[in-house]
Amino acid sequence: MIGGRRVLLAVTGGVAAFKVATLARMLIEHGAEVRTVMTASSLRFLGANTMAAITGRPVITDLFDSPDSVSPHTEAAEWADLVVVVPATAASLSRLAHGQASDPVSATVLAATCPIAVAPAMHTAMWEHPATRRNVTTLRSDGVAVLGPVSGRLAGGDTGAGRMVEPDQVFSMIQAMFEAPLRGVRVVVTAGGTREAIDPVRFLSNHSSGKMGHAVAAEAARRGAETTLVTCSRLESPPGVKRVDVVSAHDMAEAVGSIEADVAVMTAAVADFRPKTAQASKLARGDGLRMLELEATRDVLGEVLARERRPRVVVGFAAETGGVERAVRKAKSKGVDLMVANDVTIPGSGFESDNNQVALIRRGGETESWPLQPKVRVAERLWDEIALMLEEN
Repeated sequence: MIGGRRVLLAVTGGVAAFKVATLARMLIEHGAEVRTVMTASSLRFLGANTMAAITGRPVITDLFDSPDSVSPHTEAAEWADLVVVVPATAASLSRLAHGQASDPVSATVLAATCPIAVAPAMHTAMWEHPATRRNVTTLRSDGVAVLGPVSGRLAGGDTGAGRMVEPDQVFSMIQAMFEAPLRGVRVVVTAGGTREAIDPVRFLSNHSSGKMGHAVAAEAARRGAETTLVTCSRLESPPGVKRVDVVSAHDMAEAVGSIEADVAVMTAAVADFRPKTAQASKLARGDGLRMLELEATRDVLGEVLARERRPRVVVGFAAETGGVERAVRKAKSKGVDLMVANDVTIPGSGFESDNNQVALIRRGGETESWPLQPKVRVAERLWDEIALMLEEN
């Protein structure tokens, strides 16, 4: 619960700073205590008097001129149950990643021992710059939760990745961090359909959009899990999720094999076969038809299950056409803890849809049919099941 929790909002100098006023009010309306620390540049976008009026507390804007404390940043850091840097500019991410303490926000974060979250906001070019990516990787490795960003309209009129998540989304993530039933649990999720090259232009694939896997990863992160998403999809990354982009079944197997996890949820539609030889140049129609010799791809799910230290819970997904019998056989032969089967021929369900109608298959072969519902709801119910299994293990 968020009631009674102490949240320190650390505001840096981005245009999105105006959203912090809404976030602060939402937190207070749900019973949280809120304080604010602001950099000098953030005051160009949001007034300290505004935040003081909303929170009922003075705002820290200077490390050396506070009437209430000789060390306002350390006092605020000790007070907080959670520090949220919002918005987090490229410059502030750099300072935080390198342990600098050159302004009220970076000094406060450096002194904090409570959980830290950052909500990045910047132009797409800055977000995608290698230096920013390195800084974000460093912060994540230090245990900092990264909330967003998302794609959308930016301050200068451009559109792209780098837009700060909206206040209601930040609020939901803060709430989840306090509840965090999966805190400390390492999760890997696979998503999308792999692509197996025929030549530099063509490939074998399937209709998987990755929506189910991205929803599963988003829900894991919302519940506090340390979540890595290995995906073939071009969908946006869910907030708070580490992303690894892959193309082929081999790429996915390599990526998943390098990740230690307590839970593996394998939603990806991995191609069963690939061309035995990928052509170095484009095949031309004028050359006539050729025999395409296929070979089996790597069994990503099978390799996870065969690990010496396999995850505590392994969930497989099976896209079928008609009935669950083959999925039941697959669940038993693989030895998964859960298998989620969906008939992709059901109208409005499965590939590329926002909804899914699935059957949950347990280790003993028992099945439980779920009604057609949004994939985000399927993800929620699936994590309820996984959470119970973690408690039993």
